[in-house]
Amino acid sequence: MRIIAGTALLIATMLVAYAQDRTAAPGTTDAMHFHHVHLNSMNPKAAAEYYPKPFAESATKTTFNGYEAVKTGNVYLLFTKVNTPPQNELTGPQTSVWHFGWNTPDSRKYNERFRAMGLEIAQMWDAADGKLVDLSSDTLPGFPTQEQILELRAKGTQPTRQGGFGYLRGPDGAMIENAQAGQAERFNHVHMYHEHPRCAMEWYVTHLGAKMPQGAQGATTRGGAPAAAQATGDCHTTAYAPPTWPSFAKTGFVRDPAGGVLFDDISISIRPWPGGGLVSTRGKLVDHWALSTADLTATVARLKSEGVKFLEEIHPWGNTRATMIEGPDRIAIELVEVK
Repeated sequence: MRIIAGTALLIATMLVAYAQDRTAAPGTTDAMHFHHVHLNSMNPKAAAEYYPKPFAESATKTTFNGYEAVKTGNVYLLFTKVNTPPQNELTGPQTSVWHFGWNTPDSRKYNERFRAMGLEIAQMWDAADGKLVDLSSDTLPGFPTQEQILELRAKGTQPTRQGGFGYLRGPDGAMIENAQAGQAERFNHVHMYHEHPRCAMEWYVTHLGAKMPQGAQGATTRGGAPAAAQATGDCHTTAYAPPTWPSFAKTGFVRDPAGGVLFDDISISIRPWPGGGLVSTRGKLVDHWALSTADLTATVARLKSEGVKFLEEIHPWGNTRATMIEGPDRIAIELVEVK
C-alpha cells in the first residue's frame, strides 16, 4: 500500500561528520536560492486566489513571467493551465514531492480559522484502530507505533492539544501544511519523499550547493531537518523504522530515516519512501520546484561535467533564461537565471 501519510517534527542531533559547514560543493559557481514551486492547475486564477485566504499575512496574489502567481516572502507559487485534473498522491502514482507548507505561530488557531472559512482539512488517523483528527496535537504524543499507542492508552496518556501540524487540501488537490513554529507566518518548506534520504541529501549538497542543517536546528523549526542515518558508509544502506501515527493511511507512516537540506531559509525536507518506484513530477500536480542562479551558463557547464541529467536545455523563460534537470527519485528541478 502506498504511504501518503502525515509529517512530524523530528528531534535529533546532527552527526559530527555533517555538522561541518557544507554551504557549497567544490566547483559551485555561485549560491543558489529557492525561487518557486510550479503547479499545474485546471484554473490558475482561482488557484492563485486561494493561498492568500489561509495565509493572509504572507501570501499575495500576483503574476510573474506571464503566469498566475502567489508571492510569499522571496518565493513564488506559479500555475500553468491544464485541461484535465493533474494527478496528485490520491489520484495517481506517487512522485517525490509530498507537499509544501507554511510555519504559523499558532497552528490550532489557524486550523479553527480554516474551518470557519469553509476550507477543506486533510485529516489524519490517530491510530490504526482510531479516528480522524485535524492536528498532530490531537493524537498521542511522540509519534508512537500502534504497540506504543496501546501502552499509552493503558497509562491514561492524553493528547497535548497544543500546537502541532495539520494540512489543508487546496486547489487541484494540493496538500498544504500548517505547522506551528516561530512567531511569524511564513512559507518554509517543500517536503519530499526519497527512497534513500541521505543519498538525496548528499546529491543536493554536492550538485546544488545546499546546506546541511547545523546542530539541532531541525529540532527547533520545520525549516531544517537533521541528517538521515549514519554519515559514514554507503548511503543506500537504510534501515526503515516501523510505521507510526498520526498518518493519512490507517496502516501508519514510515517516518525514519528522515533528513533535509536548506536553500537559504527554505527547507527541502525528506521522509523515506521504502521500495522506490517514485514517478516523474512532470505533468503532475507539483510539476517541479526551482532554484535561481546568477550565471546559468556556468552552472549548466558544471552540472553537465558532474553527470547531472538534463530534461531541458537552456531556453528563454519570460524575461530571463531557464533549464531543467532531474534529481533523486525523478524530481524535476528548474534552474532560472536571476542576475
